[in-house]
Amino acid sequence: MAELRYSDRRPVSESLQMNILFIHQNFPGQFKHLAPALAARGHKAVALTLRVKEPTTWNGVQILPYGLKRKPSQGLHPWLVDFESKLLRGESCYVAAKQLKSGGFNPDVIVAHPGWGESMFLKDLWPEARIGLFYELYYSGSKGDTGFDPEFPVKSSETESMRLRLKNMNNFMHLEVGDLGISPTEFQADTFPPEFRKRISVIHDGIDTKVVVPNPDVTFTLGDGQILTRQDEVITFVNRNLEPYRGYHVFMRALPELLKSRPNAQVLLVGGDEVSYGSRPPAGQTWKQIFIDEVRGRIPTSSWNRVHFLGRIPYDQFLSLLQISKAHVYLTYPFVLSWSLIEAMSAGAPIVASDTAPLHEAITHEKTGLLFPFFDGEALVANVNRVLDDPELAAEMGKAARALAVEKYDLETVCLPQQLEWIERLANMKAGEFTY
Repeated sequence: MAELRYSDRRPVSESLQMNILFIHQNFPGQFKHLAPALAARGHKAVALTLRVKEPTTWNGVQILPYGLKRKPSQGLHPWLVDFESKLLRGESCYVAAKQLKSGGFNPDVIVAHPGWGESMFLKDLWPEARIGLFYELYYSGSKGDTGFDPEFPVKSSETESMRLRLKNMNNFMHLEVGDLGISPTEFQADTFPPEFRKRISVIHDGIDTKVVVPNPDVTFTLGDGQILTRQDEVITFVNRNLEPYRGYHVFMRALPELLKSRPNAQVLLVGGDEVSYGSRPPAGQTWKQIFIDEVRGRIPTSSWNRVHFLGRIPYDQFLSLLQISKAHVYLTYPFVLSWSLIEAMSAGAPIVASDTAPLHEAITHEKTGLLFPFFDGEALVANVNRVLDDPELAAEMGKAARALAVEKYDLETVCLPQQLEWIERLANMKAGEFTY
């Protein structure tokens, strides 16, 4: 690993400047706005991550790599494999942080995503530093995403709660590490037990609603050269990866009837072929192709030609896709809410979404979107038809969805100021003292 050093240049007075260390396996991740904002305010912002191989600078943040020091063990109990991977990252990150300390860098504040275990031992190295943790999700065997979809049952329902209790070892290891926590939604924060929850502030990562705006003149060019406009009937569906956790299977099974009922609609799907969450498909297959194969025989070729799998697309194209959408379909297990849902709202797209807990903070039925039961494909089709057949309702919901996005999720006026205030509270805490 390259020697970890940092620049001693201090752009503002000593009394105002802090040393801030970010820890994230895939930096910047959820800190893509906060870290540059702190650097722009004169703080010394340094990040440790596995994402880069060589030291670099990004938006004023000095990014330093760390490498894993050990390989996973062989023959471990399967319930311990997850924790060992986090332990390996925690140890390796500690070694890199110790090298930083030997080079003279001592953070006043550490901001970390603990999900991969990297921040597990940083309090041992810097006991005086205030540590803020991004709490993404607490695992539960009795509620939430586990066991939600009967089509993909857990391997052993009898022991699943025990396995998940061990999976939460990393969360509990961080209970004494973190001084304050942050979660992007109430749903995510509320998955944590009271001893965590009382420390967690709910502050969304933020959407730039000045960039993500409605655009009546938008066009979108398909791979075959066809150009779509707002005059076309466009149905959109977006996942990071096309998989059951985000309702891809429900959408695909509704597709034959949806295409039949909308003979002029173009259906645009965004997402990769990999797995972000949940179980993997059988070896050599993808969830995308599995469900294409399941429904393709019920869709005439003339209709299938109106279905467009776009893969992963650049952000400017993604933005145009949201702006051109006449009905944006979003589904999710009771799990982390996708940024794309808030971006679709900010773009003024009429939303048709699953009636699952994470949606309830953003979508009010018949106001900011339409909700339907997650597994009910017929209801999905009926609600998409309702939106497309009632332009006035669609326009009203799109306008209300954007207004809520601006009011609640805007980066510059809401979320980033709250994140910065959270950093200030964190920095002003006394060592070992929790105040809320």
